[in-house]
Amino acid sequence: MLSVYFYCMQIEFLIIGQGISGTWLSYYFQKENKSFLVIDHNQPNSASRVAAGIINPVTGRRIVKAWMIDELLHHLRTAYHELGEELGIKAISQKNIIDFHPTPQMKIAFDDRLKESDSHLSKPADQDKFNQFFNYEFGYGEVDPCFLVNLQEILPAWRKKLLSTNQLLNEVFEAKELKITNEAIYYKNIVAQKIIFCDGAASAINPLFKNLPFSLNKGEALIIESGSLPVTNIFKKGMMLTPLDNNLFWIGSNYIWDFSDVNPTAQFREQTELLLKNWLKVPFKIIDHIAAIRPANIERRPFVGLHPIYKNIGILNGMGTKGCSLAPFFANQLTDHLIYKKEILPEADIKRFSKILVR
Repeated sequence: MLSVYFYCMQIEFLIIGQGISGTWLSYYFQKENKSFLVIDHNQPNSASRVAAGIINPVTGRRIVKAWMIDELLHHLRTAYHELGEELGIKAISQKNIIDFHPTPQMKIAFDDRLKESDSHLSKPADQDKFNQFFNYEFGYGEVDPCFLVNLQEILPAWRKKLLSTNQLLNEVFEAKELKITNEAIYYKNIVAQKIIFCDGAASAINPLFKNLPFSLNKGEALIIESGSLPVTNIFKKGMMLTPLDNNLFWIGSNYIWDFSDVNPTAQFREQTELLLKNWLKVPFKIIDHIAAIRPANIERRPFVGLHPIYKNIGILNGMGTKGCSLAPFFANQLTDHLIYKKEILPEADIKRFSKILVR
């Protein structure tokens, strides 16, 4: 027993998953000089690695302000800038959405919302600005400010940093190896004070959290190449067309609620290729077709906090399509809760599900 104890790694926090939630949580633990280890096997089709990284202040067909968006924007602008400075990359850029109205009804809906409030919406005077690139019969509006998070560089750069400091274990988390006591968490040769699950869709089948109202759905996107399209904005006409690097663009996404696997579907590729042919006036080439399972939930509010029975087990999850805007804010809240006993926003705290989690 003495030799086993001697060779154990002892840490304060064990984090499962290094998507956008696990990245931000480990970032804030680092800022607080807390000892931690992240376990992640770098699954290429995880939701964070497939997402475009769009932060949009309005949502839905009714074009209403997203939940908490003003407070989130205030926090994330600084957070992404500081993370980018640490990693030596540009972590976030403002790219407003040009919303091409796909139907007369959607144009009317946009115009009506603009009359009610000009917050985040505008109608540019030059409605012919994008005529050489796109077909659009019913004009367009602009959503401002919108941001594009550089997930393609942030996630691998933070992973590389964690690996360099021996704070990331590159392997599949094996739930059967987890031992829980009142005093500590034991996983293989690791002893931790607390374990936090940031593992996206996997938490929906975790016995500890499977009773949470997850509503998993599959989303798909195409990666296309075009040297002729502008990269100044995110463009929308039914789907989002988002500039990446090297003349590449991400276009998506859909919502498939009934699925048997994570594989891309032929139907999405065919429908999206047809949309592009009717929408774009410039040549393009399909480079890739990707898909992932989103950790969405019925309430559209994240799951943040500690299990009502097992006080050394926590979760940061359930972000759905809003991970890039929600994760920095709530990772910071969870960090402050764990270290300084500060309250988590009630709408996000998993205490609201205490009754079903104790079953």
